[in-house]
Amino acid sequence: MTVRVEREITVPAPPDRVWEFIADPDRRAEPLSVIDEWEVHDDGSATWYLSLPIPVIDSRIAIETRDQERRAPEYVRFTGTSRVMHVQGEHELEPDGEGGTRLTNRFVVEGRLPGVERFFKRNFDRELDALDAALRSDIESQS
Repeated sequence: MTVRVEREITVPAPPDRVWEFIADPDRRAEPLSVIDEWEVHDDGSATWYLSLPIPVIDSRIAIETRDQERRAPEYVRFTGTSRVMHVQGEHELEPDGEGGTRLTNRFVVEGRLPGVERFFKRNFDRELDALDAALRSDIESQS
């Protein structure tokens, strides 16, 4: 089973400013509750460590992530692979015509073990809310 989620938000900041947040792996990972810890590597890739409350999974999972396509300040697509799932994420930024940015977030999770998709289907909205709140807070703090 595959879980697909898409959410569009409008942020009161220009695309260059939103890109600063989206392109930074630390800022992008920090608000997500499923990520316990992460490491950013010299080559730009990152390892996310997740602890998922899924019965079949009783240990922490390392997901190796890497940007596959990057066009600053308008688009980034990344993939992540682990023994239990494959993740693809996209962030697309467009000017909204009023000085702000329309940010479209798309995620696809393909689970390799039972329960992974169900977990993400139930929790994706909360994780996207956290990402949205962190982005807005970051923008407000730099205004």
